[in-house]
Amino acid sequence: MAGILYDARRIKAYEGLIELGKMAGEPQEWCEKLWEEILVSPDLLEELVFYLEHHYLTERVKCCEYSLIDLFVWQMNKYNIIGDSGKNTDACNKDRMVLKAFHDMVEMRKDPDGYIKKLTEGRGMDK
Repeated sequence: MAGILYDARRIKAYEGLIELGKMAGEPQEWCEKLWEEILVSPDLLEELVFYLEHHYLTERVKCCEYSLIDLFVWQMNKYNIIGDSGKNTDACNKDRMVLKAFHDMVEMRKDPDGYIKKLTEGRGMDK
């Protein structure tokens, strides 16, 4: 039995995602569901590996011209509105926002029109 190759990149990416989830305060179950979605999207998996290695996002992964960076910034703006701070404080958990950006990209690919509506309409006065 010669020639068995072992590629640990997916295992390392999974472990990195779970660790990122712990730092972000997200439940492991939520992270595992996100992992399942990322695993079937090679471009998202590649971007996750890149993020884990370099700690920043690129604009390679897009849906309807929105990138993960756009979704990350949208997450930051949501935090600032909810936190009513107007700026990013120390309580601003960027790991959580990165994970949410990946989650939003997965969901946006399922319902592009719904997400574009969320991104372009804003939160509104009553929300």
